[in-house]
Amino acid sequence: MFETLKNAFKNKDVRKKILITLALLFIYRLGCWIPIPGIDPAVYASSIQSNDTLLGLLSGITGNALQNGALFAIGVTPYINASIILQLLTVAIPKLQEYQKQGDEGKRKITQITRYITIALALAQSIGITVSYSRAGALSTNVFGPLTNEFVIGMFVCVIMITGAMLTMWLGERITDYGIGNGISLLIFVGIISSAGIAIIAKFQSAFGGNDTAIWELLGFVIMVVAIFALIVFVDLAERRIPVQYAKQIKGRKQYGGQSTYIPVKVNASGVLPIIFATAIITFPQMIAQLFTDATNGFYIWWQKWLGVGTPIYSVLVALLILFFSYFYAQIEFNPEDISRNIQQYGGFINGIRPGKPTTEYLSRISKRLTLFGAIFLAFIALVPSLIFRLALGADSLVNAFSATGMLIVVSVALEFNKQLQSQLMMKQYKGFLK
Repeated sequence: MFETLKNAFKNKDVRKKILITLALLFIYRLGCWIPIPGIDPAVYASSIQSNDTLLGLLSGITGNALQNGALFAIGVTPYINASIILQLLTVAIPKLQEYQKQGDEGKRKITQITRYITIALALAQSIGITVSYSRAGALSTNVFGPLTNEFVIGMFVCVIMITGAMLTMWLGERITDYGIGNGISLLIFVGIISSAGIAIIAKFQSAFGGNDTAIWELLGFVIMVVAIFALIVFVDLAERRIPVQYAKQIKGRKQYGGQSTYIPVKVNASGVLPIIFATAIITFPQMIAQLFTDATNGFYIWWQKWLGVGTPIYSVLVALLILFFSYFYAQIEFNPEDISRNIQQYGGFINGIRPGKPTTEYLSRISKRLTLFGAIFLAFIALVPSLIFRLALGADSLVNAFSATGMLIVVSVALEFNKQLQSQLMMKQYKGFLK
């Protein structure tokens, strides 16, 4: 990784892309600290830390922008939810499937639809968060003069948050177009890292302030994080290589084929998406109840007791949803029938397996087995480490800022960024060779 970065800064074009990426990420982090006029962040921060588990999770993803009452308080959450909704609709709506097959033109249409859905979700989420601000007493009516009431301040805050969400989406798209890596993923990465960094600094201050237990808590947390990082990297890079042999073909005076290759099938091909899908669905009713009702609401009390974050039923449902979405996403990404057809078309075959339907069944059987293992791994990462952290550290800021799901996102984005950087360097080397 460090050698790749060293070589990247030696290349002028790659160095320019890295600097553009860092500049846009700096603008994003700056927007996470610019306060929205009319919000008292101290009041809302204490409200999140004491009561709202889900809002605390959203604040952690945005790098504490939500509890700071900042310009990018919503962050990339509406865009992520819009992308999830569109991916699910693509399977059911033939028109969206046509767009996917139209190349760049279809991609532009899908991107435009995603933007419209993002605006609608940002509007709904900004209204809910503004209501939450108002309930916590964090809205100030003395910002624009004595005649300004709470409704006007609330409308102003909603507009600013929607604008911030659109600006965040624009920054992510610019990173993707002119920088290195997926812009939205990098924004999430920076938000999680910054939240964890703030929590670690607070723990260090507590340790040096005379709290002896904070040192051991921090040391134990670091050891567990390193162990989980190693497990995530090991599984994320694991793959099953299916050997494929191509027969020799003579066309004219030239001979083609006669070579061996393999089909790489990743163990965790879906990455962190099944966890995001599962948690988004299971926590959506609780999030709506938290934003639009108070703690005395009957539905909120019932949901919090039986299906709230950390309850046994919640853990079981999350595990089942992760299993479902792992298979759902695997069917989208890996189509055994298409791969079998392509192998047969180019004169290839898998040793010991006949071409056609037997090859399709063989590939499908391998894909299902690997998907099951990957789903079990994701369910383990989503539930077990967080439970261990809470048993060891309790309701600690480190646990809230750097959950196991957050660590999976951080590792996946870091590995993908490294691959993108290596591909950029390889492409520049090829260009230099041709010149």
